Amino acid sequence: MKYVYLLLLAIAITSCGNDKRKSTLGSNNANTTPTTPLEKSVKRGEDIFGELCVTCHMPTGKGVPGAFPPLNPSDWLTNKRIASIHAVKYGLRGEITVNGAAYNSVMLPLGLDDKEVADVMNYAIQTWNTGDMVTEEEVKAVEK
Repeated sequence: MKYVYLLLLAIAITSCGNDKRKSTLGSNNANTTPTTPLEKSVKRGEDIFGELCVTCHMPTGKGVPGAFPPLNPSDWLTNKRIASIHAVKYGLRGEITVNGAAYNSVMLPLGLDDKEVADVMNYAIQTWNTGDMVTEEEVKAVEK
């Protein structure tokens, strides 16, 4: 019996470290090092999304129908850029329409600085939508 345990332990040890998994949050090139400012921002945004946003918007960005709007894809995110930045920066309360569906829940302020807001916006836009890079200066210009 102890040989069975030793065999299982050997299999477990030899399989560790050989797993080349991709990120579960949608990164297309999990094994490459970001080089451009946009790629670096998206990578930082992926980490922020995984810590703060994934609970409501889900790892796939599909949200929860009737409760939390999707980011994958999101016409609200791409067509209402300033409102989207404002929501991430200051939170959101009240009804919005995303992809033709109404949502009326509360998104509390996440306590992110302007760079972090830009990063998580870039992650959502570049991963599931299309659009230009959100800059820290652009976020800074959005006031309460």
